[in-house]
Amino acid sequence: MKIDLTETTSSKINKALVEGRRAIGTPAIGMVLTLVIVTDEENAYDALKAANDASREHPSRTLVVIKRVSRSPRDRAKARLDAEVRLGTDAGTGETVILRLYGDVIDHAQSVVLPLLLPDAPVVVWWAVNAPLDPAKDPLGALAQRRVTDAYAAEQPIEELSARANTYTPGDTDLSWARITPWRSMLAAALDQAPCTVTSAEVTGEEFNPSCELLAMWLADRLKVPVTRKVSGGPGLTAVRMESSAGAIVLDRPDGSLATLSMRGQPDRAVALKRRETAELLAEELRRLDPDEIYAGSLKYGVDRIGDGTNEQSTAGGDAPAPPAAKKAAKKAAAK
Repeated sequence: MKIDLTETTSSKINKALVEGRRAIGTPAIGMVLTLVIVTDEENAYDALKAANDASREHPSRTLVVIKRVSRSPRDRAKARLDAEVRLGTDAGTGETVILRLYGDVIDHAQSVVLPLLLPDAPVVVWWAVNAPLDPAKDPLGALAQRRVTDAYAAEQPIEELSARANTYTPGDTDLSWARITPWRSMLAAALDQAPCTVTSAEVTGEEFNPSCELLAMWLADRLKVPVTRKVSGGPGLTAVRMESSAGAIVLDRPDGSLATLSMRGQPDRAVALKRRETAELLAEELRRLDPDEIYAGSLKYGVDRIGDGTNEQSTAGGDAPAPPAAKKAAKKAAAK
């Protein structure tokens, strides 16, 4: 069921939600949170599709905020709110409201969203593109217990990671971190199988991939060993190699789907390690609303060493700090 509202208000949208639930025969509300998606018109379809898929695990009221900037000065000054209310099969397992903001109302999106939040339910804000410099201080981010960004969607992903670290507030997270959850689980399980002392590590992947950088930071932070960052053609993260007292431990995924785990004294094992869809990443982030201290520690560990390192290929542990690929980007820009 779809209800279109033109030049409307938040109270009229709430009224449409109530009437729509009655019309389709589901007056009870069984949603567990409010998901606010901030995006543009170009990326709204993909973001909403991912949210609808994630709603199978987390039934929620989804509010899609699209800021429409007009080129005409006259239209730019005119405040207007258009909305599309979706219920039933058109909204996954929850409710969806697509909000299109025009004119001066763009600067007051939080005033439009606030009356539409579910009472006594947590709020999660996801910036599908163009995340603010400081999500916690953004007017919409201030409404949320959990703030989700995606450095991979930025024009300069590595610099975006630096911004995330410099403005980190408990409750912040990034989809680039969720992308490496299977890698972190597999590497931790490998170390449990062969108790040993890791002396160094090497992470191989695309040059400006924030997930590769975060994995290198995580290894350096948790193991306190030098971590070398090598560049490959991808896709994404392709290999991790850890040198240890029990021999090399290698997790290699050259095709973005099937990985091979190699350890001394054991046969090679095939591991399903496919690249995950946005809906899976979002669903993972919605499972927890508490601060992710491991993400915060890894993020700050690596960024603290970007400014004072000397070896361009290494994100180091211990007393030998060095930057990830961000310095390469800076040198290339300076050369140009």
